[in-house]
Amino acid sequence: MVDPSEPVVLADPAVVEGLDHWRSLPIKQQPSWPDADATAAASAELATLPPLVFAGEVDDLRDKLANAAAGRAFLLQGGDCAETFAGATADQIKNRVKTILQMAVVLTYGASMPIVKMGRMAGQFAKPRSSDTETRGDVTLPAFRGDVVNGYEFTPESRAADPRRLVQGYHTATATLNLVRAFTQGGFADLREVHKWNRGFAANPANQRYEILARDIDRAIKFMEAAGADFDELRRVDFYAGHEGLLMDYERPLTRIDTRTGTPYVTSGHFLWIGERTRDLDGAHVDFFSRVRNPIGVKLGPSTDVDTMLRLIDKLDPEREPGRLTFITRMGAGRIRDALPPLLEAIQRADATPLWVTDPMHGNGLTTPTGYKTRRFDDVVDEVTGFFEAHRAVGTHPGGIHVELTGDDVTECLGGSEQIDEADLATRYESLCDPRLNHMQSLELAFLVAELLAK
Repeated sequence: MVDPSEPVVLADPAVVEGLDHWRSLPIKQQPSWPDADATAAASAELATLPPLVFAGEVDDLRDKLANAAAGRAFLLQGGDCAETFAGATADQIKNRVKTILQMAVVLTYGASMPIVKMGRMAGQFAKPRSSDTETRGDVTLPAFRGDVVNGYEFTPESRAADPRRLVQGYHTATATLNLVRAFTQGGFADLREVHKWNRGFAANPANQRYEILARDIDRAIKFMEAAGADFDELRRVDFYAGHEGLLMDYERPLTRIDTRTGTPYVTSGHFLWIGERTRDLDGAHVDFFSRVRNPIGVKLGPSTDVDTMLRLIDKLDPEREPGRLTFITRMGAGRIRDALPPLLEAIQRADATPLWVTDPMHGNGLTTPTGYKTRRFDDVVDEVTGFFEAHRAVGTHPGGIHVELTGDDVTECLGGSEQIDEADLATRYESLCDPRLNHMQSLELAFLVAELLAK
């Protein structure tokens, strides 16, 4: 957090006191911990552990997001709906990182600009729920709120909130970040190798429409080699971690004062976002995240009005700092073309330049007659297309895409070039919460978005 050659800046006591103002405000989506002393002990232990990310990394990300908000870069964020402790294996983490890197190469070519790469990982362990309980037959138990709170198995013992899971979440995030850093800094991200993986995707007859774009990228890389490009510098990439800032017994103890500046940073991740269920203007989450230096995202659904958006800006970005605030729209394919333009037009009249990112997943959910939660790939693509159309019509920048995905060959979303149908869902449906795009669907989406960016 600090260069030993620099003087240490002490925190203003008022800053530290302000960080806990949220405790006096209404708060949503928190577990009912059965043992207050055990919860306090877990939070106290978290407060003694090293930070997961560092203030300088957070500052670098904020600068990159400022470029994306200005139309000079594009954000790609992807990862699990809800990470699990059991899923933090080397192979699964590698496959997720590999998928994001593959998507990023395609988007870089399509956009002709840098792609900011961010995982929805190393902290996405908690989930908001529409109900505090779940009923099966005549049994009612607490809802599953993610591995950092309770277990998925439908038993009283599993569903009881256990604060020891907070510390387990920290250690799982540590292991995940260590492996991500090894992959992205140790040669795994070599541009030439990543493109070879994509060539294999485009060679599939089902993906023939993308073969021309893949060949164009291939020629560009060969030109770079012939021109003497330093590919040693292209073997490493900056890769950031973000998650929903939901669970205050986890986020607050991992908030530290930067000794360079005396300002607070949440060190559980580089980027935190506030969900639709917790973005109350006078609520605890908005107050807390208004006081930290991390770049902050806010999910906006189709019912968001202009006044709410402008008040969120005033609360979270009063200084109008480039890169500070990201709006992540999740409006649904059928509503985005009507709901988004009024917000974009209002931004043009305001003195703010937030980064606009589309989340084409959460507004397009459905449940099949057999009980599977799923999404149609065509709806995901349609929402992304509507996002670009709205920005093009208004004259603002479509700045990024936020996707629930996995690097594995699951069958959770319908459609795509693999033509997954309802019968296929049962073969490899592995998500504990929401359905994710699989590896092939994620790459197909990247090629489609690259075509939109090229326009």
